[in-house]
Amino acid sequence: MEDELGELEAKAQRARRSTSRLAFLPTSVKNRALRAVAAGLRDQSGQVLAANRDDYEEGRASGMSEAMLDRLLLTEERIGAIAGDVLAVAALPDPIGQLFASRTLPNGLQLSKRRVPLGVIAAIYESRPNVTIDISTLCLKSGNACLLRGGKEARRSNRALADIVCEACRVEGVPDGAVEFIESTDRSLVGRLLKMREYIDLVIPRGGSDLIRLVAENAAMAVVTGGIGVCHAFVDRSADLDMALRIVDNAKVQRPTVCNALDCVVVHRDVAASFLPQLRRLWRDAGVEMRCDAYALSILGGVESARVVAASEDDWGREFLSLVAAVRVVPDLDEALAHIAQYGSGHSEAIVTGDYSAAMRFQAEVDAACVYVNASTRFTDGAQFGLGAEIGISTQKFHARGPMALEEITSYKWVALGTGQVRS
Repeated sequence: MEDELGELEAKAQRARRSTSRLAFLPTSVKNRALRAVAAGLRDQSGQVLAANRDDYEEGRASGMSEAMLDRLLLTEERIGAIAGDVLAVAALPDPIGQLFASRTLPNGLQLSKRRVPLGVIAAIYESRPNVTIDISTLCLKSGNACLLRGGKEARRSNRALADIVCEACRVEGVPDGAVEFIESTDRSLVGRLLKMREYIDLVIPRGGSDLIRLVAENAAMAVVTGGIGVCHAFVDRSADLDMALRIVDNAKVQRPTVCNALDCVVVHRDVAASFLPQLRRLWRDAGVEMRCDAYALSILGGVESARVVAASEDDWGREFLSLVAAVRVVPDLDEALAHIAQYGSGHSEAIVTGDYSAAMRFQAEVDAACVYVNASTRFTDGAQFGLGAEIGISTQKFHARGPMALEEITSYKWVALGTGQVRS
């Protein structure tokens, strides 16, 4: 344990020391390193997949849930997509040094804000090895050092991916310590890491509610939390039902194990009798279990199969991460908004409607990081938003919200240009 604490301390110190050079690293060097990461992912995909296969088999043997196994799994297609995201980050403008919010005061003093890195960002994450690449590449482009601590269930995969990043950084002249990967998966190290305020400026937990709570309650530095997504779609009385079926089905079925997948369908009473039987037919083929309130059950003919069951109180506000969805029928938009306010997690919420007033009211009143009108919640993603990747999806309001990418992991300093002004 002493050796593992020593590893953590040494790597945190190296990360801190690298920040003075990283803050001024030329964009060309950053982009070369990012392109080298993408090339390494493609060239070494065989080694990465072999490491991931060992992690996956171990996880399955230990009884890991299907949702967690899906998050753990890497494939050639997924590695190709990750490499593509890295290249997308390389193609984005470098945020560091950007001037914004410029203005001239009445006394002639020219004020602006200049983007600067945050410093050292620590990430504590579970299961998803792609996080190793997402966080390290976004931190590199934004001039931040990163300290990565993945979970034991993906330790081989994370190591293989971190090796690719570190080698690309070494070859392209990125300062030593810019990307530090913690080898040990001993949980006791997390407690020490969360107290290392002298080295770490921000910590981001990526995982289940227990991990997020642990970090939020014990960190001595700033924390950005999120990732728990209890996502709703409200099918309004004026909705195009064919559109609603496509959106709801995509949000639930396209990849049910992720945080932006649909968990609850809220349906206006005026269209429930038309919409719900069509949805049942669609979801019966997809294998989705519908956990329905009494009104929805009355439309669907009661509990007629294992895929249509009565909802319990625990099903409202639950992130299923599987082919299960809660279904509730409401009399109006007011009830839909109240349901989302009570049970939503502040992640992603959608309305399907042809009524402009309803759409504008939903946008204004729903308190969530991402609000959709006539679109699937599955778009809540850094790459889908054109951000290249994401360091996390924040469901809090300070200092960032929604998919966090380059700008969200920078700060700024005021720059004042004068011609001899003094304060009277």
